[in-house]
Amino acid sequence: MSSRGTQARAFRRLPLAAIGLVAVVLAGCGSSGSGSDYGGDHPDYASLEHAPKPLADLYDQAGELLPGGLDAFDARIARLRGHPVVVNAWASWCGPCREEFPFFQRAAAGEGKRVAFIGVDSQDSSDAARQFLEEFPVPYPSYQDPDQKITNALHATFGLPATVFFDSSGEVAYTKQGPYTSEDELLADIGRYAR
Repeated sequence: MSSRGTQARAFRRLPLAAIGLVAVVLAGCGSSGSGSDYGGDHPDYASLEHAPKPLADLYDQAGELLPGGLDAFDARIARLRGHPVVVNAWASWCGPCREEFPFFQRAAAGEGKRVAFIGVDSQDSSDAARQFLEEFPVPYPSYQDPDQKITNALHATFGLPATVFFDSSGEVAYTKQGPYTSEDELLADIGRYAR
């Protein structure tokens, strides 16, 4: 069922005063160009159609939760050698992940023909993660990491979110612990470390 159908049923159950309050709050959250405009327009990923083959293969799995754990993740990183990679570790229950996810949506749309993007869904349930990815669609897949084997291997162990940058030779160039607070901050790190 679509999220709009779920929202419509929820609104029908609210008293009139609550609906008015929700409308005022939502009006204040309109599209402002900031990263926190949830529910706004998502980036157009059509520009990624003609990405190089290893990146196109990645984007063919847009929004998927991939099994296989650390072995599958490592194999993907090896196949992407020759391209820089940005790995974002996230979870549906993580508030700061929610705040920064729109930055990754837009960065992937703008940089995705040069840079590979991969998600790692850590310590999360599959159902909650899928719902999160419906709300925040991305053109790349995420590897399931319920036991944190991937995040531990990446040394991204100080909580979520965390972002790890691999250079084009497949070596870790930088690990950012904690959220990005602006799209410009993320793009600066992509320019600095995703080479």
